[in-house]
Amino acid sequence: MNQYTKINDLPSITLAVQEAIALKSDPYKHKHLGAQKTLVMLFFNASLRTRLSTEKAAKNLGMDVIVLNVTDAWQLEFESGVVMNLDKSEHVKEAAQVISQYADILAVRAFPSLKDKAKDLSEWIINSFQTYATVPIVNMESATGHPLQALADAITIEELKTKKTPKVVLSWAPHPKVLPHAVANSFIEMMQSIDVDFSITHPEGYELAEDIVKDTPVNYNQEDALKAADFVYVKNWSNYKAYGTITSQDPNWMMTKEKLGSAKFMHCLPVRRNVVVEDAVLDSDQSVVIAQSNNRTYAAQLVLKKILENG
Repeated sequence: MNQYTKINDLPSITLAVQEAIALKSDPYKHKHLGAQKTLVMLFFNASLRTRLSTEKAAKNLGMDVIVLNVTDAWQLEFESGVVMNLDKSEHVKEAAQVISQYADILAVRAFPSLKDKAKDLSEWIINSFQTYATVPIVNMESATGHPLQALADAITIEELKTKKTPKVVLSWAPHPKVLPHAVANSFIEMMQSIDVDFSITHPEGYELAEDIVKDTPVNYNQEDALKAADFVYVKNWSNYKAYGTITSQDPNWMMTKEKLGSAKFMHCLPVRRNVVVEDAVLDSDQSVVIAQSNNRTYAAQLVLKKILENG
């Protein structure tokens, strides 16, 4: 594997999940792989779990880690043929090549603008680094995807499931801020790739991209969709059709203990208590959000290990 920018970069998701679980029992077993290797992490947006878990994963493999908060340092230009006489002092063409001299693997986190749909869908930031960097690229969340989170989610379900084909439901929830589609997109793609009974529930008008959802069942009745669920993944996303807007903040879509039933509650975090989900759910033993966040380390470690093994 020579990069991880999307889920299907994994040769086998099933094997990846099993190998990531095995890493947990002996996380330093492959420390030799990263000896005298450097991971550079570029953050165009803030991070807690992604930053810490990816750095821990790299160090488990013996790597050195350099972190750069790009927007704190300078503004990069990504457009081709532009006259750079405004606020941008360096072009990605030079920056990506320079950083590649300091890195063996380059990880990038860059959210969408949620204003220009076509530009966001083009994945212009991460694709620019893929084009101009000379080292492998890892996606730490981009405009349209969060494949590291999705891999951690698959690991969590595999570890905690009590039946061969569990029922998994992705449920929209209200949120006061305009949020990206990346986590939902990658979770959907991951669930379509593993052995689960998967469906989506959200208010009418909050449909995600057709090429992401494909033939996954969508139910506009949340309580009906949640019946007999084994795992319920709750996540807000802004309106995709009326791009980057909030057209519903219906509090009735908040996840409650009553609606959850006997299912396990999943969320990528951070989560707004008593807006997205009530305290009674988060503070119960049905919540597996802490286990999910722990699995972020082993998802990242599996990805870095595969890239290192590829030389």
